[in-house]
Amino acid sequence: MPSVLCVFGTRPEAIKMAPVVRALRGSKQLSVKICVTGQHRSLLDQVLHLFAIHPDYDLNIMRDNQTLFDVTAAALIGLNGVLSDTRPALVLVHGDTTTTLAAALAAFYHRIPVGHVEAGLRTGQRYSPFPEEVNRHLIGGIADFHFAPTSSAVRNLLAENISPTTIHLTGNTAVDAVLYTAANGRSFPDLQCLWGERQPLLMTLHRRENFGQPLDEILNAVAGFVRRHPGIHVVYPVHPNPNVRRAAHGALANLSNVSLLEPVGYEEMVFLIRRCFFIMTDSGGLQEEAPTFCRPVLVFRDNTERPEALEAGCSLLVGHQRERIEAALESLVAPGSPLYWSMSRAVSPFGDGTAATKIVGVLERSLLSGAVRSEPINSSDVQPWRKSMAVQQAEHQ
Repeated sequence: MPSVLCVFGTRPEAIKMAPVVRALRGSKQLSVKICVTGQHRSLLDQVLHLFAIHPDYDLNIMRDNQTLFDVTAAALIGLNGVLSDTRPALVLVHGDTTTTLAAALAAFYHRIPVGHVEAGLRTGQRYSPFPEEVNRHLIGGIADFHFAPTSSAVRNLLAENISPTTIHLTGNTAVDAVLYTAANGRSFPDLQCLWGERQPLLMTLHRRENFGQPLDEILNAVAGFVRRHPGIHVVYPVHPNPNVRRAAHGALANLSNVSLLEPVGYEEMVFLIRRCFFIMTDSGGLQEEAPTFCRPVLVFRDNTERPEALEAGCSLLVGHQRERIEAALESLVAPGSPLYWSMSRAVSPFGDGTAATKIVGVLERSLLSGAVRSEPINSSDVQPWRKSMAVQQAEHQ
């Protein structure tokens, strides 16, 4: 039975790969193994627990103050060992993280086919977001299967001369994950009591390109807005990055209608999405998840790899200039706001929650037919390896 190795390392990857893992587990024609790099440790572990995912390999690469060089090197070396050990029929990766790039590259070195979930996202700006935009291009040049979430992503891939026979329009697995989680119907009274009778807004910030002055501009705009609107309450789970935490607490800690929280679990985040009036974020995932529940999204970026949400009217790009942000916020909360009315009624362009089933269907047909297969590896391509402690521990768990 052909084996698929799913590799991921961050919380967003785990959330969006969880439905695919679940669908692979239900397949009678494919087997699945899971390798996590641990690029994000505690945030990743929350999602693994929620979706009952038990990795076969855990590289546990996260270190304090790690750089992109550290993450890339550690993941690449660790994955060499895992791939030498498992020799899967295909390596399946998601998105645009450093883990994703390292996994695709490691699979290529081992001459193992690569499937790319959420393929084809582009901003057209080399350093925005950094390093994700270049990661996407590099992974696209390696992948044998491109699972595009939207028609826009398909067009991007075709414009880069990717073979149409390798591109599959599936929808976004983020929708699968958020619908699955929402169906559990869990409520969180401790969160709901934060805003009481006020109108809750949800905010997240974490992008590297917003660090420094852009982040200060965003936070000052939000601070001015909440001071003018005591009936509004901003719920802000603060990213653990010190650059973000320092700025967030400096600008918002003394405001009574702002709650600065530690990072919340995925179930709590879905609860907040469903309860909030609208969302302010620089996150990619929230741009996909919020439209499922008809929640408008203000995007604190100058560009986005999800233009279909802008075209559908689900989200609005507001950048990081204080005046522009404040104008958008005031427009959304104005009595009888036409902007809010139109955004809250826009139809999500990200699919119907069946993306994972479509992905696994493609893999079953292709891998069983032998249309794509791994090739024998030359000994000169990959040097002999010594199992890392993380791999040895994973084998004995």
